[in-house]
Amino acid sequence: MADRAELVKKLNDEGDFGADYIEELLNIADLDGDIEIGVEADRASVAVVTEGVADRRLKRLIGQGGEVLDALQELTRLAVQAKTGERSRLMLDIADYRESHRQEVAAIAREAVASVLANGEPVSLAPMNPFERKVVHDVAAAAGLASDSEGLGNARHVIVSEAAAADESLEEGESPEEGAVSDSAPSGSDDVVSAGVADDASVDVVPVGVADDASVDVAGESTDPIDGENAGKSSASSATK
Repeated sequence: MADRAELVKKLNDEGDFGADYIEELLNIADLDGDIEIGVEADRASVAVVTEGVADRRLKRLIGQGGEVLDALQELTRLAVQAKTGERSRLMLDIADYRESHRQEVAAIAREAVASVLANGEPVSLAPMNPFERKVVHDVAAAAGLASDSEGLGNARHVIVSEAAAADESLEEGESPEEGAVSDSAPSGSDDVVSAGVADDASVDVVPVGVADDASVDVAGESTDPIDGENAGKSSASSATK
């Protein structure tokens, strides 16, 4: 019990440090948003939420396919690590993007699970980033199926199969080769160290030094007003900063 309480305190501290970093970013960029801090699945979580015009402005911090959000999440983790001295697995959400996207990917994963259960044949899904693959692994594991990530870079994808199929792929006495590009994740664990950031993503982020007119130029995107792309629903949070 004491260990659990210590973990929760550690994660809450990570959330506080992460929220401070994001709050400074929002102030510099002259963006409005409420910052919610919580703990979800043994990870600190920080979410920036707002409504109306301010919500549309925040979405420029999400980027195409969430690339800018992923980069900001990694920067926030590094800011937390600078405070704690330990690697952070903090999850960052902006304008409810991640939770909405999680639900969309989970629906795709459930369709794959239903197909495997009905036909017994493996289902190979389209290439996904680490966050999306983690969602698929979780759904497959909950259904008692196996899931493997295969491929490299932008071609990395998940194959969902019956649980026994993972063992049948190796001959008796054979062991996986070192450096193989396939990794099984029947327990739903993330398949990269830096969860939430694409395997070979190269995203330039400029969180500071914003011009006086408060425009934001993140990852090369236009600073023109954004028209409501990338809407979604946020991860659960337990406190508001």
